Amino acid sequence: MLRCGLACERCRWILPLLLLSAIIFDIIALSGRGWLESEDNSQTSSLWWTCPGEAISGGAGSYEENCRSLMDFAWGRAAAAMLMCGCIILVICFILSFFALCGPQMLVFLRVIGGLLALAAVFQIISLVIYPVMYTRQFLQGDLVTRYYYNWAYGFGWAATIILIGCSFFFCCLPNYEDDLLGNAKPRYFYTSS
Repeated sequence: MLRCGLACERCRWILPLLLLSAIIFDIIALSGRGWLESEDNSQTSSLWWTCPGEAISGGAGSYEENCRSLMDFAWGRAAAAMLMCGCIILVICFILSFFALCGPQMLVFLRVIGGLLALAAVFQIISLVIYPVMYTRQFLQGDLVTRYYYNWAYGFGWAATIILIGCSFFFCCLPNYEDDLLGNAKPRYFYTSS
């Protein structure tokens, strides 16, 4: 796969497509209501709200639905801000990747994109670690009976972060294969006939 991604002209767009999928996963994580759910559906939570189980299933979370905003807590604002900053940096890198892969004079941007993706991954990791630690400390400290599960939207946040880490590595390594990327390299053979 690595050889195809570097040697084929049509395959050079795999990395921007991976960045696009990470953007979609981040949007799902930011807007999803399934970050945390209790085993008996007595409580559900998103990045923005924590609600009794019956309230969030039909709505988006509000004070009228007996929900509590996580933006009232500093850790809730920090987790949301870090995930949003990571998503904004990811969108910028997605746009820059088109320019960097279009022409030979723009390959300088590849390592910059890799560094920015690493920064976005750090922001998202911080957000995805702050949320469960502080949520457990704030709301679940005394509840030892009920089991809670981190759900699909939280998983999409981690999926986007893993894609960011992988793409960061590849964007940092691509300038080492500049001739392959531009199609100027001679074919390499694994063995020769004797």
